Amino acid sequence: MNGFTIAIDGPAAAGKGTISKAVAAHFGFAHLDTGLLYRAVAAKVLAGADAEDAARTLATDDLEDESLRTPAVAQAASQVASLPAVRSALLAFQRSFAQRAGGAVLDGRDIGTVICPEADVKLYVTASAEVRAARRYKELSDKGLEVTPQTVLADVQARDARDMGRADAPLRPADDAVQLDTSQMGIADAIAAAVSAIEGKLNQHS
Repeated sequence: MNGFTIAIDGPAAAGKGTISKAVAAHFGFAHLDTGLLYRAVAAKVLAGADAEDAARTLATDDLEDESLRTPAVAQAASQVASLPAVRSALLAFQRSFAQRAGGAVLDGRDIGTVICPEADVKLYVTASAEVRAARRYKELSDKGLEVTPQTVLADVQARDARDMGRADAPLRPADDAVQLDTSQMGIADAIAAAVSAIEGKLNQHS
């Protein structure tokens, strides 16, 4: 399988990360959580680095830091992701990954619209803000972080506004994306729906 690319986009806590990992494992493709690129840049910025310099010098090892999953880094990531210079610096990294032999799954917010507009399959995974906030609250609480449902919902809504309203590569479904609303779906059902959509395209490709 040469260069079969799956682009999975969607807002925070819609389930795209979980679905992307499962899809990659199912088909034996490589997986890249592109949000980690922006989180890694954000972590460097919070430590005092210049955002564009951090993006240009990003290394694979930078994506392994556990602190990238904290709410503070998540909010900072959304802010640095709105900077055109940062997005430009990370573009080549993502496109190179997408073209690797053996197939690739990339998840993020502008994969199907900007990074890989020619992707073989595009999915847009979404859910209501309230459902996504409840998921994120449970995730953070399970990690021992002190948060409230109200602040998590406010964070989700603020991030949606920033991601969808930015001038450069705003979050939106690609015109030819298969949209998957996971508000009322369990994880297994959401993964099955994604796999089914991809299998149809794979059969056409082969």
